Amino acid sequence: MAQTMFAALLGFVAGTALQLQQADLWSWPVYVVFLLLAPAGYALAATKSIAFVVRSVGVFLILAAVGAGLAGLRASVYLGNSLSVSLEGRDVLVTGVVVNLPQRNEAGLRFRLAVESAMADGQPLRLPPLVDVGWYGGAFSAGPTVLADADSASLGERALPQLSLNRMPADVQAGERWQVTLRLKAPHGSRNPFGFDYELWLWEQGVQTTGYVRASPRDPVAVRLGQTWRHPFALARQGVRDRIVARVEQRQFAGMIAALVVGDQNAIDRADWDVFRATGVAHLVSISGLHITMFAWGAGLVLGWLWRRSARLCLALPAPTVALVGGVLLATLYSLFSGWGVPAQRTCLMLGTVALLRLSGARWPWPQVWMLTCAVVVAADPWALLQPGFWLSFVAVGVLFATDSGAVCTSGTWTGRLMGHIRSNLREQWVITVALTPLTLLLFGQVSLVGLAANALAIPWITLVVTPLAMLGVLMPALWDVAAAAIGGLFAYLQWLASWSWASVSVAVPPLWAAAAGVLGGAVLVMPLPWSLRVLGLPLLLPVILWRAPLPPNGQFELLAADIGQGNAVLVRTANHALLYDAGPRFSLESDAGHRVLVPLLQALLTRLDMVVLSHRDMDHVGGAPAVLAMQPQAELRSSIETDNLLQSLRPAQRCEAGQRWEWDGVAFEVLHPQAAAYDTAAKSNAMSCVLRISAGGRSALLVGDIEQAQEARLVLSGAALRSSVLLVPHHGSKTSSSDAFLDAVAPQLAVVQSGYRNRFGHPAAAVVARYRERSITLIDSPHCGAFVWQSWSPELPQNEACTRQQSLRYWHHRVPE
Repeated sequence: MAQTMFAALLGFVAGTALQLQQADLWSWPVYVVFLLLAPAGYALAATKSIAFVVRSVGVFLILAAVGAGLAGLRASVYLGNSLSVSLEGRDVLVTGVVVNLPQRNEAGLRFRLAVESAMADGQPLRLPPLVDVGWYGGAFSAGPTVLADADSASLGERALPQLSLNRMPADVQAGERWQVTLRLKAPHGSRNPFGFDYELWLWEQGVQTTGYVRASPRDPVAVRLGQTWRHPFALARQGVRDRIVARVEQRQFAGMIAALVVGDQNAIDRADWDVFRATGVAHLVSISGLHITMFAWGAGLVLGWLWRRSARLCLALPAPTVALVGGVLLATLYSLFSGWGVPAQRTCLMLGTVALLRLSGARWPWPQVWMLTCAVVVAADPWALLQPGFWLSFVAVGVLFATDSGAVCTSGTWTGRLMGHIRSNLREQWVITVALTPLTLLLFGQVSLVGLAANALAIPWITLVVTPLAMLGVLMPALWDVAAAAIGGLFAYLQWLASWSWASVSVAVPPLWAAAAGVLGGAVLVMPLPWSLRVLGLPLLLPVILWRAPLPPNGQFELLAADIGQGNAVLVRTANHALLYDAGPRFSLESDAGHRVLVPLLQALLTRLDMVVLSHRDMDHVGGAPAVLAMQPQAELRSSIETDNLLQSLRPAQRCEAGQRWEWDGVAFEVLHPQAAAYDTAAKSNAMSCVLRISAGGRSALLVGDIEQAQEARLVLSGAALRSSVLLVPHHGSKTSSSDAFLDAVAPQLAVVQSGYRNRFGHPAAAVVARYRERSITLIDSPHCGAFVWQSWSPELPQNEACTRQQSLRYWHHRVPE
C-alpha cells in the first residue's frame, strides 16, 4: 500500500487542479458521487493481487475524482452564499463586527466586517458572511474613484466642491461592533492578460461582497455599538502597529517593522516594494513561509534547551518531542498574531503534517513527504494551486529535497562548523535561484539578477537580526529603534544593488509548456549529477529565454483596450512599434492603473513604447502616466495637457494638433483634433481631447477620448475621414456624447466602452446604448469583457477569444448582469 501512496496523493492534487479549470460548477450531487469513491481507492491500494502499475493508475484516477469532488462541493456550498443581484446598488443597514486590521490611507478607511444582521426598507435580509468595506471622506467623498472617475473636468474643477459631502471615517478598532449603512455590490476586479485576479483573491479569503459606508449628511450616522473582544489577535495587532508607528520616526522603517511583526504589508511604501522586487527579497519583508519556519525552528531550540534543564520533565516527555510540538504551536500563534494570512496557513499546515509524521515514527521517502504536505494544503485550500506563492514554496522545497547531499562535512571546531553552515546556505541559495528562475519568469515575467547577492546578506540579517529585534520590541519598544537602524543599513545595500542597470531582467511571459521545460531544465542543472548530464538542462531553458509574444504582421495593427475601471487606456501595436493611448485612472496616492495594470502588461508582453498619447488632463486618463513614463523612458509624450501641468516635469509633451501624421510598419496614424487654435482658448479639458485615427489594410480605429457633441459636430463638418471599423466610445458612453450624426459618420462595426462596473456616473447611459443598438453596432464594455483585443487582420475574432474575462472564465468570477 505504501508503494501506491505517492500515486494517490498526486492523483488527489491533480484532480483538484482539474476541477479549478471549470468555467461553471456542476450540480452538487455529482461532486458527492466523486467523494463516495474514496473507500474504493483505499481498497484498491490495499489489494496485492493487482499489478503495481495497474493499481497505481487506478488509485491515481480514483483519488483524482475525490480531489475534484471535494473542491467542487466546497465551491458549490460557497457559491450558494453569494450576494443577490437584487441587493447590488441598494443601501442596506448592516450590523457586524470588524474582524481584521483596519487599513487607513489618504482616501479613507478599509476593513472587513463579519455580518450579524442586515435590513433594507425595514425588512431583514440575508447577506454573505463577510463584507469588504470602504469608508471614504473628504476629497474622496463619492468613493475611492472620485479622482479616477472625474466626469468632465480635472481634480481642481470637480473634486474640491465635494470635500464637505462625506463625514470623515471614525477611528475603527478590530473586534468592534458597528451599525453602518452600506452600498453593496459583488466583488468585481479588472481582468487583463497576465493580470492579478482580484476576484479569486477575495474568494480564497471567503469574501463575496464589497461595499462602502454611506456617510453623506443625508445618511444615518454610523453607530459604534461597543467592543466585543471576539478578535483579540487582530486588536492586539492593531495596538502593536500603532505603537510601532508612534515610536519609529522614519515611516519607511516603521512600515517594514510593522510588516514583520504584525503582517501589515500595506505599511510598506510602493517605492520600497519596487526595490525589494528588483533585488529578489520581497519574500523577506512579509510574513512568509520562511519566517514562520524559522520561528518554529528557533522556538523549538529554546523549548528543547529549557526542557532539558529538568530531569523530571524529560522523564515525562522527551525533549525532542516537546521541541517539535511546541515549535509548531508557537509558530501557529505567531501566524495568528501576524494576521493568519493564506501563506501562513499553508506553512502551519505543512509544519503540522511533518510534525505528525515524525511523532508517528513514520520514515517516508522525501517524495512522499513532499507530496503529502502538498495534498494536505490543497485539501484545506484547493485554490492555493492558483497562487504563485504556493508553487514557489513547494517547488523550492522539492528541489532542496532532491538536491540534498547530506549533512555538512565540517571539522569539530566552531569556526569549521560556521564555515560549513555558510557554505551550505550559499549552496541552497544558488540551488533555489537557478531552479526557480524559469518559474519566476512564468509567474512574474521578471527575475532579479542580483537576487543571490541580495539574499546572501538579507536572509540571515532579516531572519537572525531584524525580525528578533522587531518581535522583542513588543516587550521592549526601544529595540524597535535598533531594528530600524539595522533595516537602514540593509536598505542602503539593497538600494545600491537595485540601482544597477542590469539588476533585474524582464522577458515576455512564456506559455505554460515553455515554463515547464524551463523548470525541468533548472532542476537538472542543480541536481547532484555529473556536469556532463547537468548541461542537458541548458537547452530546456532556451524556450523561456527566447520566447517573444506574437506581434502583428507588417501592414496590420492590434488594439488592446485594458480593463482599468472608469478611464481610458488602449495599447496599439504594429510589427515593430507600440503606442499607448491614455494611461487610466489614479485610485489613490499609492495606487493607479499604470502601476496596477499597464506596467505589468507591458512587461509581460515585453513591449517598448514609442509614444504615449494622453488625450487630455483628466485623472481617469492620465492617472497612470507617471508609472508608465518611468518604465518607458524612451517614449515620446504627446498630449493636450497645459504647459504647467505636473506631467510636463516628468517629460515635456508635444502638443497633439489636427493634421499630424506618421506611419509605422505600413500603418497610418493621424491626429484629427484639437485644432492648433484651440490651445489659445479657455476650452474645458474634454473639448481638448486628442482624437487619433489608425488605419491599415482597409481597417481603421478611432480613439476619441472624452469629446462631447460639440466637438463631434466639428469633426463631422470638417470633412475629416471618420469612418472606422472600431470606435472607442466617446466619454465612456456619457449622454453628452455619441450623437446621431457622429455615429452615422463613423459607422463602426464595433464600439468599445471603457467604464467601471457600477460606476457612479451610470456609464454607458441607456440612451447612448440605444443609439448604438439602433445601428446594429456591436457594443463591448469592460465590465462584461475585461480587456478587449481587436486585430485588423482578424476583425471578426470571437468574443471568447477577444475578451479576457470570457477567455479565462472560472466559476468564482463575477457574472455581470445584462
